[in-house]
Amino acid sequence: QAEIMESGGGLVQVGGSLRLSCTASGYPFNYYCVGWFRQAPGKEREGVSCIRTTDSSTYYADSVKGRFTISMNNAKNTVYLQMNSLKPEDTAIYYCAVDHPLLCTEPDTMEHEAFGSWGQGTQVTVSS
Repeated sequence: QAEIMESGGGLVQVGGSLRLSCTASGYPFNYYCVGWFRQAPGKEREGVSCIRTTDSSTYYADSVKGRFTISMNNAKNTVYLQMNSLKPEDTAIYYCAVDHPLLCTEPDTMEHEAFGSWGQGTQVTVSS
């Protein structure tokens, strides 16, 4: 079955940058929605960004617009989330999830439960 792996998290100071990677194995990565979600301790999971790999359509949560950029490299079965101007409120575990391309919508409307394949998460910590 499909295996999703996130990487690239770490500890960064306010205003710094990180690039997260989501790599898929075992399924046609080029024909799905790839979404980034995040969850902070004690808070509900929220959608951050997604890309529809069939046509490269992208969507961003209002909280990250202008700071985060999602992109893909189909040859590597990888989606990236470039995170700039990081803020303490960006601190969370970031998850990559993959499923049908129709699931790629504005992040606040994405149906989390409909995504069938999830990575293990990568921790992003932003400190002052």
